[in-house]
Amino acid sequence: MENILETGKLLISEPFSQDVNFKRTVVLISDYRVEDGTVGFVLNRPTNLKINDLLSDFPEIDSKVYYGGPVAIDTIHYIHCKGDIVDDSRFISKGLFWGGNFDKLKFLIDAGLILASDIKFFIGYSGWSPGQLEEEMVEKSWIIADMDINYAFTNKIPDIWHHVLNAKGANYKVIADMSDSFSLN
Repeated sequence: MENILETGKLLISEPFSQDVNFKRTVVLISDYRVEDGTVGFVLNRPTNLKINDLLSDFPEIDSKVYYGGPVAIDTIHYIHCKGDIVDDSRFISKGLFWGGNFDKLKFLIDAGLILASDIKFFIGYSGWSPGQLEEEMVEKSWIIADMDINYAFTNKIPDIWHHVLNAKGANYKVIADMSDSFSLN
């Protein structure tokens, strides 16, 4: 049931998308509700910032900040794998959680119980109003894939967009190898 929109799935932008916010991106669907809309975070758009550059009263942690999407870019969000100890975390998929009690998070980082490899911070988020994402699916703007927790936290995959498409196999490998320039195809 890989091609069903739901919380915990990935949206992979089609290769010729000209949308500057989503060109060659992989978006984690963090909250999908038909009646309320969808929230997600772009997993493969790092900024040059670290979380301590943005928050002066935050415990030291060597964690990059990613561009989560074009909505509310004055907000900070985070996903993590520590839902068992971060109060009020929202379950996304096995071993993956969104948000939670911010003061508890700071305490756990300060205590060394949450490391940079356990968490990913975002500026802004990706959002769709009810029906909007479904319409984009009909337009074939996105390809749906299953989430692997390594896509969220590892830095060992240099090009997540290419990797996720290749992992889907067959025709998707061809798509992954397409140039993003029309003139080169």
